[in-house]
This record gives sequence, structure tokens and C-alpha cells, in this order.
Amino acid sequence: MKQTTIAKRVEGVGIGLHKGEPINIILEPLDANLGIVFYRKDVGVSIKAEPKSVINTQMATVIGNDKGVYVSTIEHLMSAISSYGIDNIRIILDANEAPVMDGSSVSFCMMLDEAGIKELDAPKKIIVIKDEVEIREGKKFVKISPSNSPKFDYTIKFDHPLIGTQRYVFEFSKKKYIEEISKARTFGFLKDVQMLRANNLALGGSLENAVVMDDFSILNPEGLRYKDEFVRHKILDAIGDLSLMGMPILGDYTSFAGSHKLNHELTLAILADAKNFEVVELNRSALKEYAKAFA
Repeated sequence: MKQTTIAKRVEGVGIGLHKGEPINIILEPLDANLGIVFYRKDVGVSIKAEPKSVINTQMATVIGNDKGVYVSTIEHLMSAISSYGIDNIRIILDANEAPVMDGSSVSFCMMLDEAGIKELDAPKKIIVIKDEVEIREGKKFVKISPSNSPKFDYTIKFDHPLIGTQRYVFEFSKKKYIEEISKARTFGFLKDVQMLRANNLALGGSLENAVVMDDFSILNPEGLRYKDEFVRHKILDAIGDLSLMGMPILGDYTSFAGSHKLNHELTLAILADAKNFEVVELNRSALKEYAKAFA
């Protein structure tokens, strides 16, 4: 099983969530062992997507460098790239955030479908979880456990009549991701949107790229795409956040009321102790045991 990149360069455009301005995005092939690299065309700076590059997780996952250059809201794009099994890719942006598109990852999936996937002449590497790792914050937690097939078991609880407690168990595959997860949109509450805009944030947020609720109802005329779209989007986010590990992860992820912050802390905790994981090259000897999970 080989590392992959995309077969050709593709371009798109979308609105930035926070500034509300159009952002051009280009996806380009990249050679083996280079990983996922964001390039800020407007300032000529590259930032590799990896845990040590994360500088903020308050409202989104943000990567940056020590010169103050950053790229915000990368989790939806990273989620799609990871779920398509792409190991190496260059993402060119002309702004400090990835476009929000429709609030899900389906637009990025369409770009990747257009680009196609190309095998490279290097063995694929995966992270095999060897020991359970858990991060807690009060009642909230995220954890990863050893498993022979990746699974995401997520529970959310909101004091809102249309959400309440939702749980979704997603057994990972690319096909299932496209069908069950990729279309789930980010969501928010009208009172929070109003507060963010008063602080010059979420200026690009609209019913076109988020599910928005008041105290009792969904404001989007078309309603929900899934009856449990809220928890499915949290899984979409988690896949994107964990993908900053730089390789596919063979393990079961479980969360109650998780967040970008807890997901980031989980990646750091995994890497902090060598007994937690093993990096395996999917060569002939390892292929039979592990390849099925990432086919």
C-alpha cells in the first residue's frame, strides 16, 4: 500500500467565515513524505499541518508560525483530505483562513474527486494506537483506544429542544464518510452569531454555510440534512483535528462533548509517550493486518 497525493491541480473559491470575503483555494500534488502543507500565497509562507503548528483552538483549529502568519478554520478541509486517504498535498490560499464553503466538507470532497488520487513510490505509514489515551475537562472528554478498525463514537448534549443528547457511532471508510459525515454542516445559535458579528467575527456566516437556531427552531428554510446532523458534524471536525497527526490513525476515538481544544490536547498526549503508539509502514508484511482499515 503506497502513499498518495492528488493526480492534478484543482482550484476553487469560497467565502471566509470570519472576514466574509472570497478566498481562492488551490490544491496541488506533493511528493512522498512531505505531508499536508498550507501555503499563504498572499504573504509567501508555508505552514505544515501538524500538532506543533496549532496555535489556537478557540472557535476553530488554527495553525501558524512564530512570525504571526496563520491559517484558520482548516478542520473541514483536513477532514476531507484525511478521509480520502491523501498523505501529501499542498493547499494554496490567498487569505488567513480556509473557505467555509457550505459549512461541511462535501465541497472539498468534490474538489478531491475532480483532482483524482495518485499513488507515490513510497510505503504508506500509519499510527497504530497501542495504549488508551484520554483527555478530560470536567465531564467532557476525548479518548483513543487500540482497535483493528477505526471508529468514532461521539455524544453531544445541548440544552436546546432540537438537539438535546445525540450519539453517533461511525465506523470509518471513505464511502461511509462521503455518505454519512461529509454533508453535515457546522451549527450555531442566533444569539451567538449576533455577538460574534458585533466583534467583527463570523462576518461570512449565513444560512448558506451553517445551521442556525434561535431558542426554539432552525432558521434554515431547508431544515436539516440528517436528523442528527449536529453530532455528525462533530465527528467531521474530530476527523479533521486528528488528521494533524500526519498519518492515518488505527484506533477507536470516543468523545463526550469534545472540542477542537481537547482534540488537539489528545494528539499531543499521544505523541508525548512512545508507548502510546507505533508507526507502521504498510509494506508486504504489515499490509494484510492493517490495510483493510484504510482501503
